[in-house]
Parts: sequence; C-alpha cells; structure tokens
Amino acid sequence: MSDLYVDLVERAVAGRLFEIDEPARRRARFWQRLRHPYLTRNGVTFTFPPNVHTMIGPARLQNLRHLVETALRDRIPGHFIETGVWRGGACILMRAILKAQAITDRKVYCADSFAGLPRSDGRYRQDRHDRLYKFSELAVSVDEVRKNFDVYGLLDEQVVFLVGRFRDTLPTLTDERFAVIRLDGDMYESTMDALTHLYPRLSPGGFAIIDDYGPIQGCRTAVHDYLNAHKLSPEIVPVDVACVWWRKAP
Repeated sequence: MSDLYVDLVERAVAGRLFEIDEPARRRARFWQRLRHPYLTRNGVTFTFPPNVHTMIGPARLQNLRHLVETALRDRIPGHFIETGVWRGGACILMRAILKAQAITDRKVYCADSFAGLPRSDGRYRQDRHDRLYKFSELAVSVDEVRKNFDVYGLLDEQVVFLVGRFRDTLPTLTDERFAVIRLDGDMYESTMDALTHLYPRLSPGGFAIIDDYGPIQGCRTAVHDYLNAHKLSPEIVPVDVACVWWRKAP
C-alpha cells in the first residue's frame, strides 16, 4: 500500500491526475518558446499549468524517488534538501516517501528565495547575461508552497523552509547531514553556493542531483568548477537531456 500512496503523490505533483486540453497546451508551449528559449533547447519542454506542483517531469521524479528510497534502504544518514523548489512538488514527493515508510527522524529542507531567481549582482561573470530573474512564473511565495504541502496532508515539523538567497541560508546548516541533495537553482551562483555549502555535508554514499546541468551552461560550469577545485571525479549519470546525478564516494 505504501508504494501505491507514493505512486499517487508522484503522479499528482506532476499534474498527471488532471486532463490538460490540447489547445491550452499548445498556447502554453508557444509562449514558452517566446519567453523561455533556454527551457525548450534540446527538446526540454513543459508548461506552467496551475494544477502542477513541479515542472521536472516524470523521468526526474522517478529518479528522485529511486535515489531517496535507495538512500533510505542503504541507511545513508542525513536529511533531504532541494535548492530551488518552485511550487514544492519534488519536496512534497520526498516528504511523502518518509511518510509512507513511517520515518520520523529525517527532514525535508526546502530552500528558495520564494521570490523568483535573483538578478545577478556581478559576483560571478558566468551569470553576467542571465535573464532568469525576469520570469515571473518562477516566483512562488513560501505561503503558497506551504499550502501545497498542506493539500497533501504533509505540512508538519519534518518540513523546513529556508527563505532567502542560498549564500545566506545554506551556511546555517552547519550541524546537519544530508542523504540526498537536489540542486535546481539554474544559475552559476546558485549552483556553486549550493555545492559549496551542501556537498561537504552530504554523507558518503549519498546522492547529488543537478537539475539544470544539460541546458544551462552556467549551471554545468559551476558543477565542474567545484569538482575540479576539490579534485573530485564522480561518475555523472544522465537522467534525461537536462538532469544528472552521481553518488558520493564512500
């Protein structure tokens, strides 16, 4: 029964329990191509319908579920975190897995500005031409994400919200360990800050997931700059044309 419950949540956060009419889908894709060309590159397509709590799609949701369940099965110590949660769907799925397995000693951390992507302040030249801050669809308030958790009956003390820029919030997690870190910050800065503050706290045998590795060069560059600086060479495994993951060496 627990698998059926997680199956249902996995389908629900992706909007697969609802029918989206084809004309609406075509209109959404048309505007997506105009406003978000970086999202449609290399065949990565999705829309922003109101009944969807995540835009990462079935393959990445299945990957997240598999890695979280593997970490639990292998007893990898630590909590779970996503940096860049949008409407909260991926974090809702992680909390549902803990609920299904009656696990009460682990938490799901939701880290986000909850105001959209920040405008680059020139800290990193790789973000010099970034325009993601202009996309209002990416700005979802923390109150809205809380409500989304509550819809599933999963808003409780095992869900922690970190509100603000990653460079300010993630350094506060000095006493925490993580079994899975999922990075979905798009920008070089967001990816580098998340790796800098979270990867040392990722338990050996834990999993790192990078959502925007394929289509966004700044994200991909940050990953390799971090790995090279620390002389790390994990086996990077693709999920689809956008997302990759690897397992931290024991």
